[in-house]
Amino acid sequence: HSTTTRATRTQSSFLSHYHELLRSLEQTMAEEKPKLVLAYSGGLDTSVILTWLSEKGFDVIAFCADVGQHHEDFEAVKAKAVTCGAIKCVVTDLRKDFVENYVFEAIKCNAIYESRYLLGTSVARPCIAKEMVRIARENGATYIAHGATGKGNDQVRFEMCVQALMPEATCVAPWRDAEFIESFKGRSDLLNYCTKHGIPVDAKPKANYSIDENLYHTSYESGMLEDAMCSADDSMFKMTVSPKDAPNESETIEVDFKAGVPVKVTNRNDGTVKTDALELFLYCNEIAGRHGIGRIDIVENRFVGIKSRGVYETPGGTLLREAHLDIEGVCMDREVKRITEGVASEFARLCYNGFWFAPEMDLVRHTVDYSQREVEGKVVLELYKGNIIVKGRESPLSLYHADLASMDIEGGGEAFDYNPADAQGFIRINSVRLKTYAALRAKADKK
Repeated sequence: HSTTTRATRTQSSFLSHYHELLRSLEQTMAEEKPKLVLAYSGGLDTSVILTWLSEKGFDVIAFCADVGQHHEDFEAVKAKAVTCGAIKCVVTDLRKDFVENYVFEAIKCNAIYESRYLLGTSVARPCIAKEMVRIARENGATYIAHGATGKGNDQVRFEMCVQALMPEATCVAPWRDAEFIESFKGRSDLLNYCTKHGIPVDAKPKANYSIDENLYHTSYESGMLEDAMCSADDSMFKMTVSPKDAPNESETIEVDFKAGVPVKVTNRNDGTVKTDALELFLYCNEIAGRHGIGRIDIVENRFVGIKSRGVYETPGGTLLREAHLDIEGVCMDREVKRITEGVASEFARLCYNGFWFAPEMDLVRHTVDYSQREVEGKVVLELYKGNIIVKGRESPLSLYHADLASMDIEGGGEAFDYNPADAQGFIRINSVRLKTYAALRAKADKK
């Protein structure tokens, strides 16, 4: 009897210890669920992705970047993220950082992709990705996810930036995952999933195109816009009025630059002055937008090899780029200008393709900084019905000299030794190559 009692006690002690160990293991496993930071917008796709990733065993930290989206309710976004299964939602105001360290970097080198696109989406991605990496490190997350599609540029941009800043991170892209794609073949599948999992859905009718917004620009693509002959409707635009509906009276503004960066904007009509970087840029959006400036409709070449039709509005960026080009004209050396045009093209290509944090981009940006040291002065612009009309410019570092340029003064004036007769030898030397080429080709053609 005593032996049986001891055995029962031993068994009971073992079972108690075993159950305690199981509880400890379960707690440890729960605590050790992998953490993942998801770029979250609050829209249909990323809300479904958030819940789906939670079901797959991730502790999801939703991250929403405030880069100047129009009329966004970030408190509602945070609440929805938690409803969808996020352990928390982080919203970071990146607007000032975005303007000072990304938008102004693009304006400083006149960046433009394929001669038309001002990189409004492209330049926002490294700003967002850098903050995602910061949040991941702060929270011990080793996975970073996004809702970009498998056909677009953003998947490349996000992941290239993350890998450059956090090589140990694993990127998760549900729209490239076979299981996810099989489950969600269209909008109806996404909506059915929302109904099943209690995910709130915006009751407003969805536009027949996709929109990407930040304070630099708004882009519209996909849906009806995939038909390259389908005109963009005026009702879609958020930042600009149609030039036809712009005021009948023009406005004149002054833009001051220092080291290639806009530091002050003055409205000559009403006396408004802006000097803070963020306020300055938002004001440029406002004033250029009300005059219908900055709309384009293009077909561009994506990095992944697909042509894409996009409609963009970039009011403030268009205005400031025009002003910057003009001030460079008066105070930048000719050969420096020639070289920087190639540098600007490389900047645009690297930015568009997602190589913002690559060593070659560091080289390009340092080169731009060096070229802008003496880009300083003021440009006067008139804004009228979609047009930016340069009215004048001045610079304390101007390389323009009226006497030297004048057709009414022989030579270079008192300050410069310039003899027009020297042009004869200049032309003769520079034409040697052309004359040689023509003569030898003519000789060869006679044979």
